[in-house]
Amino acid sequence: MRSRRACRDDRGAVTAELVLGIPVLLGVVVGLVWLLAVGAAQVRAVDAARETARAAARGEDRSVALAAGRRVLPEGVVELSEDGEQVTAVASARIDPPGGLFDALAGITVRAEAHALREPDLGSAP
Repeated sequence: MRSRRACRDDRGAVTAELVLGIPVLLGVVVGLVWLLAVGAAQVRAVDAARETARAAARGEDRSVALAAGRRVLPEGVVELSEDGEQVTAVASARIDPPGGLFDALAGITVRAEAHALREPDLGSAP
């Protein structure tokens, strides 16, 4: 008799655990998706800095080089500096959390820097 009563007391325990577990699992999934978005933004920042530096090193106009970087990272900032024979491009972007419980987290800023030496002007060679 006692064992039947024990079984009846445990009824609904799985439902309660499931109700508590699903939101936690959903939060973990949303957090992982956000981290994937941050990783993808970092890759785009690296590509934007590299494209900007390469275009400037080839002798492209400054606005053309910056436009090349902004095409790769439209939500970010691309800067270009020149120091003699070396050009440096810096690309950065801020990735905000997805919202909800993650609003308490600060956004993450991804940043990439690329350097390139100016290529010689082959058009003026005899």
